[in-house]
Formats: sequence, structure tokens, C-alpha cells
Amino acid sequence: MRSILRLVMSVALPALLFTTAPAQAASCPTLLNRTFNDLQDNKPQNLCQYAGKVILVVNTASHCGFSPQERGLQALLDKYGPRGFVVLGFPSNDFHQELDDPTQIVSFSRTTYGASFPLFAPSHVTGADANPFFAALIRASGTSPKWNFYKYLIGRDGRVIAAYSSLTSPDNADLNAAIVRALAQRP
Repeated sequence: MRSILRLVMSVALPALLFTTAPAQAASCPTLLNRTFNDLQDNKPQNLCQYAGKVILVVNTASHCGFSPQERGLQALLDKYGPRGFVVLGFPSNDFHQELDDPTQIVSFSRTTYGASFPLFAPSHVTGADANPFFAALIRASGTSPKWNFYKYLIGRDGRVIAAYSSLTSPDNADLNAAIVRALAQRP
């Protein structure tokens, strides 16, 4: 009996694992199939965990005049999060306004603006050194961040819907309407 169980487990378990892996890969849009370290604990986070959600990607910087937008970004998350929306923050010093210490970035964001949305390790978001996610966002949208707090809205299907300048505040009616439309769609 044990030898039969062992045989079944030796054949069935690898087959089960083999068949579920491609299904998981297929459910993650190419744009999101990337890994970045979480800023708080420096552990790798695959963006596939956000597949099927409406995502607002923002390049952040602590010393930017637009950094109060973090409060508004958190308000968007609070308002639309239960419906499948998330904000992802990517700190960057491309415009020379970000803190050097990652723990200070998290602390500043959390204590100053009450932001609890995910923040990832600082990286480049423009030019030849742009991280692969932002490089893909730039290709898909046809526009790159001109300054901090540039925003990309991604639909549930993992495709870029629109890009918004730093001047577009989180309470902007057009941005909110686009989020609501995107939330109504199914992947």
C-alpha cells in the first residue's frame, strides 16, 4: 500500500505542480511580470500579485513640491481599494528630490502623509537607466515622467490606460472617472 501511495505521489505531485505553474504565468500580464524589493522590508515582491486590479503607478519623491499628493493617493486607495484598486509608489531620485535612506523615505511617507500604499526600493524611472517596469510603461504609453508624481493608470487586463502629469492631482475628476471606468471592466 505504501509503495502504491509513494508511486502515486511521485507521479501525481510533480504533474500537479507542472500543470499549475503555466496557468499562474498565463494569468499575469507581461507588464506586471516583474519583481522589485519592497521599501519597508527590502523583500522581493512580484507585481503579478496585483494582476486583475486597477493600478495607479506613481514615481514619488519626498522633497518634491508635489509630495502632498501622497495624502490624496492614499485617499484614492481608501475610496477605491475595496473595489480592486491599488496605488504603487516607486521612489526615485531622477529629479534630485528623494531622500538617500530608504527607511527615511518610508517614515516620511507614512508619518507625514499617512500613506500606506506599497512603496518599492528607489530606482530610476526615466532615460536609459529606467527600471524595466517604467521602461515598459513608457513604451506602452508613449510618454515618460517629466517630473515626480507622474502617474500611469493600468487596467485590470494589465494594459496602460492613460498617463497623467505631475500636475494631475489625485482628486482630479478625469482621473477619478478613468479609475471608476477601469474598475467596471473585467480582465
